[in-house]
Amino acid sequence: MGQKTHPYGFRLGYTRTWHSRWYAKKDYAKLLHQDLSIRALVKKRLYHAGISSVEIERSGNQLKLIIHTARPGIIIGRKGAEVDKLKASLEKEYGNEVFVTVKEIKKPEIDAQLVAENIATQLEKRVSFRRALKRSVASALRLGALGIKVYCAGRLGGHEIARTEWYREGRVPLHTLRADVEYGFAEAKTAMGQIGVKAWIYKGDAQIPSLEKSEPSLGFL
Repeated sequence: MGQKTHPYGFRLGYTRTWHSRWYAKKDYAKLLHQDLSIRALVKKRLYHAGISSVEIERSGNQLKLIIHTARPGIIIGRKGAEVDKLKASLEKEYGNEVFVTVKEIKKPEIDAQLVAENIATQLEKRVSFRRALKRSVASALRLGALGIKVYCAGRLGGHEIARTEWYREGRVPLHTLRADVEYGFAEAKTAMGQIGVKAWIYKGDAQIPSLEKSEPSLGFL
């Protein structure tokens, strides 16, 4: 069976850009680990806010976070109180000047990371995995996704032997570079063990900037 390449890494520089945008001649490894720990901290602290991704930009001693979330009000807080607390804790932890931008996700039902986390949360609440998967597929297609595939693996339903189950509706062209395919992964920590959940959502073809130089006009037809 062929293994899957990561849909984001496969399309980097073509239809997708990097989630960490900075350049370092030295201390690259240190800054990279810092990025990973910042993402883990933000995700852990604001898990209930439905965070899809955290983009990081650096320039000099400044650190800019762009948080994509389904519930921006929870992150911002009343009069910006919560976002100020987050900035203060990050500045204390890492010693950089931190700027936080919050972007709202209009349709969380067709965001792959949020779909995977939603399924994982349902599995932790002992909802039947078939019902959770089918519900996610139906709501994604209803809100405009052209295709969705959801996959979960582990001790499903508390069975002794681990197995995998997946559902797919529509088309999910993983090997078409121009296809805008989102990918999300989450883990459900149940009493019987961990269950891994993956989601792929196809939203149509992405706009690719043309690299060809246009021919000079001759001025007549």
